[in-house]
Amino acid sequence: MILLRQLLGDVLRRLRVRQGRTLREVSTLARVSLGYLSEVERGQKEASSELLASICGALGVPLSQVLREVSDQFALAELQATPVLSDVPEHERLPLAETVPGSAIPDFPEVKAMVAA
Repeated sequence: MILLRQLLGDVLRRLRVRQGRTLREVSTLARVSLGYLSEVERGQKEASSELLASICGALGVPLSQVLREVSDQFALAELQATPVLSDVPEHERLPLAETVPGSAIPDFPEVKAMVAA
């Protein structure tokens, strides 16, 4: 099962590494312990919205950009038929859009293009 905290950690790590910054530098700027930031990046800890905002501020990226990247990764997993809800019993799942009268599944051509690449 894909966990949101793992995708979020992957995106944060990728941004930090792309900027050539160390965990220590970002943790100091974000005012969070180095160990905790490491756990967030490895998907072992759930970060609060305040902590995420602080980390994003230290990285100089808007929180909305990080959440958008996480959302895109999650959408990719869904399109690749990864069992995102594999641990959720069938009777607890919400109905899919095609089973709800009058609803439609939105088309995400940019995500489909990423899957096709």
